Amino acid sequence: MLQRLRFPVDRSLGRRYPEPEHSYRNAFQRDRDRIIHARAFRRLEAKTQVFTPGLSDHFRNRLTHTIEVAQIARTVASVLGLDEDLTEALALVHDIGHPPFAHAGEQELNRQMNRFGDRFDHNIHALRIVEKFEQRYARFPGLNLTFEVREGMAKHSRDFAPGEIPQLDEYLPGKRPPLEAQLIDLSDEIAYNTADLDDGFSAHLFTAEQVATEVPYYAGIYETVETQFPGATARERFYEALRQLIDALVSGLIEGTVERAAQAGVRSADEVREWPRRLAACTPSAAASSRELKSFLQRHVYSSPVLDADRRRFIAMMAELFEFFLEHPDRLPELYRETAAGQPPHRVVCDYIAGMTDGFFRRTYDQMLGAMPPRP
Repeated sequence: MLQRLRFPVDRSLGRRYPEPEHSYRNAFQRDRDRIIHARAFRRLEAKTQVFTPGLSDHFRNRLTHTIEVAQIARTVASVLGLDEDLTEALALVHDIGHPPFAHAGEQELNRQMNRFGDRFDHNIHALRIVEKFEQRYARFPGLNLTFEVREGMAKHSRDFAPGEIPQLDEYLPGKRPPLEAQLIDLSDEIAYNTADLDDGFSAHLFTAEQVATEVPYYAGIYETVETQFPGATARERFYEALRQLIDALVSGLIEGTVERAAQAGVRSADEVREWPRRLAACTPSAAASSRELKSFLQRHVYSSPVLDADRRRFIAMMAELFEFFLEHPDRLPELYRETAAGQPPHRVVCDYIAGMTDGFFRRTYDQMLGAMPPRP
């Protein structure tokens, strides 16, 4: 459909440190493989997505969420005729900079950094991981990913103007990333909206009927499912409707992107870069559904007492551990202190905590400050 807008791998701006080409893998395939083998990628398995560990073994974590995003994004890229390898690499790396304890952890780290006139941004932290903290090669620091993958990471959530984010000025500020990169944020949205709906239902935070009452887009799907499968259990009807919802949202992303590209009249990957706004988009009905789902999940899942108690407890613990390491930098691992040499203390502490899994955070808290407080 949009093969003309596919980013050509042979037009890549290359790697920060030149390397010989591989005999049978192109540059984006190598990036994908390097991401999968990174320690930071493996740590996603033990980082909270929404539901904290202990409530169930079946809820998503950062790694399973990442796999679902990659599946959706690669499907969309395949249908549109875009580069699937670049798309997959970007999807697999998109959450690699998230700290423990989901968005609550990110917000608390940012709050701590604000005290020093600084900030924490998981996209910028992800770049630091792949450019510095992953030490797997003798010839260069980091993973030495291609420019396009690093640019896509920098522009995952938004574009920026020249000088707006000085540390990202090398990533073509004022220009759009390739269309493959533009798909990731919307694929991410589809994945977490539907996954959180699934996990919230499994946690008995709401019923399918409540979703249908408050989300009109879902109501139409659910009504059809009830007609088609009158003998199915409530759980089976929910999952049948969820499957159709995912399909509708992914189709909406495909159709919306085709429509916007046609309206723009862009003819090449270079013109995608120069277009004043992003071309990846959902159809109006799919976009409205996403907004409705977000609103529903905010009311019934993200603000639920089930999650709020753990969230407040872990935020308080993160603030304590942050302060402890500021006062006792000698308690940081020696290898980590060497890697972070020259950085201000608050940045070193932030980077160290951001890299922790939920479990490692708890063990570190116990070692440094005593047993973690019990659940209220």
